Amino acid sequence: MSNEAATETTAAAAPDAPEPLPHGLGASLPSTDARAKTEGTFPYAADLWAEGLLWAAVLRSPHPHARILSIDTSHAREMPGVRAVVTHEDVPADALLGRGTADRPVFASEVVRHHGEPIAAVAADHPDTARMAAAAVIVEYEVLDPVTDPEQAFEAEPLHPDGNLIRHIPLRHGDPDAAGEVVVEGLYRIGRQDPAPIGAEAGLAVPRPDGGVELYVASTDPHTDRDRAAAVYGLEPERVKVVVTGVPGATADREDQGFQIPLGLLALKTACPVKLTATREESFLGHVHRHPTLLRYRHHADAEGNLVKVEAQILLDAGAYADTSAEALAAAVSFACGPYVVPNAFIEGWAVRTNNPPSGHVRGEGAMQVCAAYEAQMDKLAKKLGLDPAELRLRNVMATGDILPTGQTVTCPAPVAELLQAVRDHPLPALPKDTPEDEWLLPGGPEGAGEPGAVRRGVGYGLGMVHMLGAEGADEVSTATVKVQDGVATVLCAAVETGQGFTTLARQIVQETLGIDEVHVAPVDTDQPPAGAGSRGRHTWVSGGAVERAAKMVRTQLLQPLAHKFGMSTELLQITDGKITSYDGVLSTTVTEAMDGKELWATAQCRPHPTEPLDETGQGDAFVGLAFCAIRAVVDVDIEIGSVRVVELALAQDVGRVLNPAQLAARVEAGVTQGVGIALTENLRTARGLVRHPDLTGYSLPTALDAPDIKIVKLVEERDVVAPFGAKAVSAVPVVTSPAAIASAVRAATGRPVNRLPIRPQAAVVTTQ
Repeated sequence: MSNEAATETTAAAAPDAPEPLPHGLGASLPSTDARAKTEGTFPYAADLWAEGLLWAAVLRSPHPHARILSIDTSHAREMPGVRAVVTHEDVPADALLGRGTADRPVFASEVVRHHGEPIAAVAADHPDTARMAAAAVIVEYEVLDPVTDPEQAFEAEPLHPDGNLIRHIPLRHGDPDAAGEVVVEGLYRIGRQDPAPIGAEAGLAVPRPDGGVELYVASTDPHTDRDRAAAVYGLEPERVKVVVTGVPGATADREDQGFQIPLGLLALKTACPVKLTATREESFLGHVHRHPTLLRYRHHADAEGNLVKVEAQILLDAGAYADTSAEALAAAVSFACGPYVVPNAFIEGWAVRTNNPPSGHVRGEGAMQVCAAYEAQMDKLAKKLGLDPAELRLRNVMATGDILPTGQTVTCPAPVAELLQAVRDHPLPALPKDTPEDEWLLPGGPEGAGEPGAVRRGVGYGLGMVHMLGAEGADEVSTATVKVQDGVATVLCAAVETGQGFTTLARQIVQETLGIDEVHVAPVDTDQPPAGAGSRGRHTWVSGGAVERAAKMVRTQLLQPLAHKFGMSTELLQITDGKITSYDGVLSTTVTEAMDGKELWATAQCRPHPTEPLDETGQGDAFVGLAFCAIRAVVDVDIEIGSVRVVELALAQDVGRVLNPAQLAARVEAGVTQGVGIALTENLRTARGLVRHPDLTGYSLPTALDAPDIKIVKLVEERDVVAPFGAKAVSAVPVVTSPAAIASAVRAATGRPVNRLPIRPQAAVVTTQ
């Protein structure tokens, strides 16, 4: 894979010289846990064990909507081996869960609002006994008609004490009477995607001698989880400790608190360690999903293709509880026009409760759904105007200094035109007829059912944007400590490694700043100061910034005695490859010698500049920073059976600064591949609120055979001056952009509108008369 950001070695090393180890920022430093994970020896929560361990199971509702008439736990309690059963009666009435908005009970008491909602939990001396005991809890239901159409939620009876409407954002920007010479309209639907973590969701709760409890879970936001758990348990937060175990990748809220919290309740009640490993079905029913979305769009343009006005209605299905739906809606409404200059925009956005499975934070939430819609609109405009789709986009792309529909000025680098030109000008892959017969795969894979004569190739484009960090006044702050002793540095920071590479980055920062090769990152628990959730690139920015500041403070402590001794300022000293030298060569010593057995340490915080909530017309400086991406998709479609093969995805992205080339490339490729699943296969289907086939057979994830050839054509390194290191988040924006690009390419191949994701085979079939 070509990577313009990769560093080339200009000086040839001696033939017998050892290969230099990667070092500092800009190097492809490997992850410390990569070997253990590939060999299967890395400890995840499902691998934990404790003396006197009990096993837990959770009883979940079989109905999407029902009134609970009675709960009888007597049969379960009387079963041999059962040690405890807990229900809503064991939880304070005001103890609620939820990432953004806390509105979800730990256990349903009077009514169940979605399929799989927890009713009770059991602890027993064997996992089979726990499952049988959970099934022995007798719940008498009065089944109610579920509200599963989000459009009906406006008129339906309230499903929750807070009502059905979670948030409404009416964005108003420009002249409402503006109109273009050319108008195109569209109705779009985005399905429900699940994070579908391959590793099992699991946890272990261990009671403490002081009456508290320790939770060993794969949390991505341990301090928030601790505070919510403490409120449920009726304990002070200091008596609840969350220890983060190995996180097997996280592209959303990693843990379902619906079984996290019961673990502690059971451990406190039995005074024994309690463990639970969720089944795949429980994972699908318990944790949050991407918001299914209904979008109506109308684009106005002049005769030359310049956008005049965008009108849109966006309806997010939040499912039974609010969670982060308010934040997802803000992103969807704010980015509803995409990375284009739109002088007039009028967007109505709603997030509503239904009896569908709960929705929440999934990578690129809000931005992904609208990207698929506005890029479809751009394709329609290009077709109506007789313009090349890439050319139409180039005429409208935004740049630094332009104004978002929210009224916020784009102050960060926004090289959207450069990104689009890079992918447009990249050579197209060879056509099937130009390759050997044995390399030609029909859509549907080797031995595909289609015929080569029915295959059509299409080329499409997608431009996407996401915001970084929290928005609308969220207080983003992280704390880190750097300690150095005996030539070894240790980083303490509660930023959870979820696969985004923070632990590797922290090592690189310390290496770069202090010239120390051996750097360890301590395990995360809530005894450390909080660092916040691991999403939207915040740990690269905020936690990485805190590590850098702490390391620079240690650097000053290290250099000040030397500078004072030689009568110069610390700015005239530099640390390179473990050596301290002065600008004039008078001073030359090693870091180890300068330490002289001392222990140095410093603690620092990083907090980005503040933002503000959107006002009643959707206006406000709501975002800290933005990231952009352009993708050109090439697909082959069998127009007789509707199967689609993604041949190639060419990507250009603004990354601010490449901190670890190999790690960045892996993150981008993973994001693009996740987008392929969103575009073609992933859809958690429901029937009147009931989840159908909650397993990895019914929910089709893309595999290595589905991954297309991914070309990273260009990485634009224009540093964002307000970000530490100038780097931008890289994972979410390829996820946002690639489904839109694939849908665009399928439209080009078939001439069909393709207004739904994932793309169903019938949407790609072309009938001939």
